[in-house]
Amino acid sequence: MSDKLPVIDSLGAWQQALVWGLDQALARKARRITCVDTDFETWPFDDPAVLESLTGWLRLPQRRLVLLAADYDEMPRRLPRFTAWRRTFAHAVDVWQAAEELAPGLPSVLVDDGSVSVQLIDEQHWRGRTSLAARTATLWRERIDVVLQRSDPAWPVHTLGL
Repeated sequence: MSDKLPVIDSLGAWQQALVWGLDQALARKARRITCVDTDFETWPFDDPAVLESLTGWLRLPQRRLVLLAADYDEMPRRLPRFTAWRRTFAHAVDVWQAAEELAPGLPSVLVDDGSVSVQLIDEQHWRGRTSLAARTATLWRERIDVVLQRSDPAWPVHTLGL
């Protein structure tokens, strides 16, 4: 496990940093990984290697993947592999939709329950920050928790029809 922090300076670097963040969290045996974004459009959730890593991790006891977004409407179309994968792991994947008044201010961040955090600061220029500082991760968890408390469960695995 490398502690060299990736630099985020392009879309590709952002996606690589997210994979790095997941790898770090999994290697550090995190019990919870929280991912926040307005719509997860640029996240590598459909990558087979990412899904394989998440599968192995979620098979461990007491693991949770938490997703928080403003909107999930395009997820099934944009991320079909992830959508299918999530059906199998619905018991360990919590999906939340931010309250309407909080949705526009959602950050793009991945944080675990330890010290790993990956943040996209400027989506227009693809600038971001990676960190292994426990204090940074704690601040992110506190900020996200405030939004989660005012969020609703979202993106059901199965839609019920009449």
